[in-house]
Amino acid sequence: MISYARQNSDEQADGPASPAEEHIAPAPRVSVQAFCETVETAAAVQSAGEDRRLAKAHLKIQMGGMAAAVEAYRSAPTPNVIILETEGHNDVLTGLDQLASVCDAGTRVIVIGRINDVTLYRELVRRGVSDYVIAPAHTIDVVRAVCNLFSAPEAKAVGRIIAVVGAKGGVGASTIAHNVAWAIARDLTLDSVVADLDLAFGTAGLNYNQDPAQGVADAVFSPDRVDTAFVDRLLSKCTDHLSLLAAPATLDKVYDFGAEAFDAIFDTLRTTMPCIVLDVPHQWSGWTKRALIAADDILIVAAPDLANLRNAKNMFDLLKAARPNDRAPLYCLNQVGVPKRPEIAASEFAKAIESQPIATIPFDPQIFGSAANNGQMIAEISANHRAVEMFLQMAQRLTGRGETKKPRGSFLSPLLEKLRSK
Repeated sequence: MISYARQNSDEQADGPASPAEEHIAPAPRVSVQAFCETVETAAAVQSAGEDRRLAKAHLKIQMGGMAAAVEAYRSAPTPNVIILETEGHNDVLTGLDQLASVCDAGTRVIVIGRINDVTLYRELVRRGVSDYVIAPAHTIDVVRAVCNLFSAPEAKAVGRIIAVVGAKGGVGASTIAHNVAWAIARDLTLDSVVADLDLAFGTAGLNYNQDPAQGVADAVFSPDRVDTAFVDRLLSKCTDHLSLLAAPATLDKVYDFGAEAFDAIFDTLRTTMPCIVLDVPHQWSGWTKRALIAADDILIVAAPDLANLRNAKNMFDLLKAARPNDRAPLYCLNQVGVPKRPEIAASEFAKAIESQPIATIPFDPQIFGSAANNGQMIAEISANHRAVEMFLQMAQRLTGRGETKKPRGSFLSPLLEKLRSK
């Protein structure tokens, strides 16, 4: 019998859900086979297979619907997930009964149909169907349906990865990443970890005033040892809610990695931390590109000059094209207002990139320099500095969380509360 995995009782929307409104955890290495009846559904499933969240899944598409599935599995083992498109009512129930006789235990089934009927849905659930998607199915519907099979409601939420990268070297991307992570941990009280991926010249240890003996290099050079316990030993505690996976910042080794070198580390961090902030160095290689594309949200940091504008636009366009079902990358302008330096206005950035910056951080060498030299965050040096509020706003945007601070009431608030209670 087809095993029951998880039902999606939410009513399907007319179109694809906005990626900015939800966090869909990536699927593990599973085999998925789809049996479609229409070219439109086959195209949606094919597009879903190209989404970053199904990058590890092995997807195969075949036409013929329910009948083709029943015939295919008479002499072949079933995959982890079967996607079935059907256009009938009785046909789907009869077909599922036939499929159950040839289906391996543990296989999960997603049905795509055109009938929006609660009776049919209950019959599908009774037969062990994991999810029912109302056609026409969009790419994000297929991605959501498959990924949700492996995100049980009772399980700990899979962590969100936020990648911060500079459009050019020296624009302060690491400083922004570390202060935003601090705001996520302190103001949003979300357990977070900063992973410093600049193994040769990383500054996270200096900025957080930490000097751990171990860090990210120990994990990337020992991929066979990477598991939850091993990564936990590598983490350095900065605050109650913030940990650091530090870079060695030494030159005794050459840090050349393959494209998948950090995958095991990121997968392990996802299972233990609600929020992972990647401090991505300004370089273009297979693993940096992979880390950016695979992140849930991306923040590009740029200074207001021509080279930064060109680089930011190139990165924005490439990442947006590579992640068609995700929220577009975000960007901020840093070091704005350097005396006597000609600068490109924020409006010109917005016109070229076709998106407004989420923050424009003014040039303040005194406060930022003091924080860097003391191994502190801006909020520790000057709690009322205007950049502190900007870091909080960026933290909220990147994590999808709203305001956490309660509005300040007037001195009449207690009296008004008593009157309301009476």
